[in-house]
Amino acid sequence: MTDVVKLGGSLLENRDLRQAALEAVATAWSSGKRSIVVHGGGKRIDAMLAALDIPKKVQGGLRVTDAETLDVVVSILSGLVNKTLVAELRGRGIRAAGLSGADGDTLWAEFHEAIEGVDLGFVGRVVRCDPTLLSAVLGAGFLPLVASVALGREGTLLNVNADSAASALAGALGAKRLVFLTDVEGVKGADGAVIERIDARAARALLASPAVTGGMKPKLRAAVEALEAGVPEVVIAGPALHRAALLEGKGGTHLVAA
Repeated sequence: MTDVVKLGGSLLENRDLRQAALEAVATAWSSGKRSIVVHGGGKRIDAMLAALDIPKKVQGGLRVTDAETLDVVVSILSGLVNKTLVAELRGRGIRAAGLSGADGDTLWAEFHEAIEGVDLGFVGRVVRCDPTLLSAVLGAGFLPLVASVALGREGTLLNVNADSAASALAGALGAKRLVFLTDVEGVKGADGAVIERIDARAARALLASPAVTGGMKPKLRAAVEALEAGVPEVVIAGPALHRAALLEGKGGTHLVAA
């Protein structure tokens, strides 16, 4: 069975953290553990928007994406970030195939509903996945590297949350595990300590509490969605535990259905 690995956006912006995460991915792949890697790249998008003098707008934690912003999102995610990761993995001896969720109907999304009356524009909510292309890429001996851009109705491209995209792919592929490689140690409880193991019911309660904030919230929500889709285990692990999480299934926070 295949693992789905999500590279956290903060890792991509810190060269040392990114290199360490890619080293862990390469080591696991070389050891025979098959995986599909999903990535976003929000900070790179922010930088390009600023350079082009395009205002950044966020609503409910999601980027409001007009047509001008969509061009930047697709260019950065499917181009610069994706191909940079392909090249860096190749430098470690790993042949990766970079693609986006729009290729081969891998990720199909509907327009996201408005949040508090604000239309999000070209933002999608993944509703269907077709793993055919990814299975073919894996079968040819390449590591698939997927940018979080989806296909919508009538050939529209949509910006989708990378955590949700990874969760949807893991469920569609019948993945053995979904692993979030992040820049934090794991999910922390109200006491500030990392929770080593938690089931879906407890995770939902934690989501409703003030203990989970910021970028951990969408990760934990995506983790619960993956468990509900039949993925046996979700792991959220920080830099010191990336290798152990991928190779041995140890470290970080482990989430299970029950």
